[in-house]
Amino acid sequence: MESKTSDNLQDLQYFGEYGGVNPSISDSSTYTFLSAKKMFDTFEGNTEGCYLYTRHSSPSNLYLGEALAAMEGTEAANVTASGMGAITAVIMQLCNTDDHVVSSRTIYGGTYAFMKNFLKKFNIGTSFVDITNLEVVEKAITPKTKMIYCEAVSNPLLEIADIKALSQLAKKHGIPLVVDNTFSPLTITPARLGADIVIHSLTKFINGSSDCVAGVICGTKEFCLSLKDVHSGAGMLLGSTLDSLRAASILKNMRTLHIRVKRHSENTQYLAENFEKDGLRVVYPGLKSHKDHEKLKSFMNKEFGYGGLMTIDMGSLEKANALMEMMQERKLGYLAVSLGFYKTLFSAPGTSTSSEIPLEEQKEMGLSSGLVRFSIGLDNDIHRTYRVMKECMVALDILKSDTTMV
Repeated sequence: MESKTSDNLQDLQYFGEYGGVNPSISDSSTYTFLSAKKMFDTFEGNTEGCYLYTRHSSPSNLYLGEALAAMEGTEAANVTASGMGAITAVIMQLCNTDDHVVSSRTIYGGTYAFMKNFLKKFNIGTSFVDITNLEVVEKAITPKTKMIYCEAVSNPLLEIADIKALSQLAKKHGIPLVVDNTFSPLTITPARLGADIVIHSLTKFINGSSDCVAGVICGTKEFCLSLKDVHSGAGMLLGSTLDSLRAASILKNMRTLHIRVKRHSENTQYLAENFEKDGLRVVYPGLKSHKDHEKLKSFMNKEFGYGGLMTIDMGSLEKANALMEMMQERKLGYLAVSLGFYKTLFSAPGTSTSSEIPLEEQKEMGLSSGLVRFSIGLDNDIHRTYRVMKECMVALDILKSDTTMV
């Protein structure tokens, strides 16, 4: 599938207040009005181009939202103070007491915890299912189901959702499909495949410098406006507002997103192919051995590659921890959660980002304790990275010393 998402971003131009090549940053929490009637009309949502209060909106946040809507091909986008701020606002906007959600079982641990542990306060139930099994997904839908939720590329197992098929299923039952696209910006464009709402944690690849947390909700203009409604909008009333200074910073970083995604993908593809040749159990959508490789290949934007995430099973948590500590000592990256940084980040999801999921459920979904998730960085000499990583693995007896060094 060909995509014009990078062109859409390239074509966006904003002039700063004094003609600057970057738009001016709105450094105000509240805005003045020339008449009391204009303030009243703005409260009622009947004015365009007027700003009321930064929790509602700001010029800087709108600039970033427009860029993200252009990237995802949606009518509008609202930015939030975190990825979880985006996720929770969408769920609370769509669901009322006694409603129901059908969700992928392999999702970010924070999302899982919110759905399983927090939503029950409102008697909102969640069915966690194998999102790749459409028959199971449809069986889980009830008359009270208000949404299907999944990740385009799942965290941490890197399963690929069939967004087209899920969209058709959602439309059949008259409910929206909500897709978290954090792992695959530019590589996958869910809205073009039928997703109704697209979410990102901007903290990750889109910002790319691990210096802030932020999120976004991309969707129709009607839905985004409903989130900002002063009377009933979850985005407005729950207060998950992104600071204008951070919005301006993320917008600047987005200008290099297409370059960074390509390098992340190239480097990860190289490492995945070579470690698989060495006999390790590598999961990466760019490998032909990945169960969803052909599925992703059929709808991805090929110029951006298969993404910057891969997992390798080290056999045990002890070996996984020892390897990560050694790699950090060898300056290969950081033993840290998150992803999309210029340096490689690695963690054992079972005891970190997915630790909210009970152990028995981790085992059921195939999340082993020795699994290491790698967010591969922008290394210039990826062969050097491979060689040093392999030396660490040999030292810890994860690989035998007689394996061939490429």
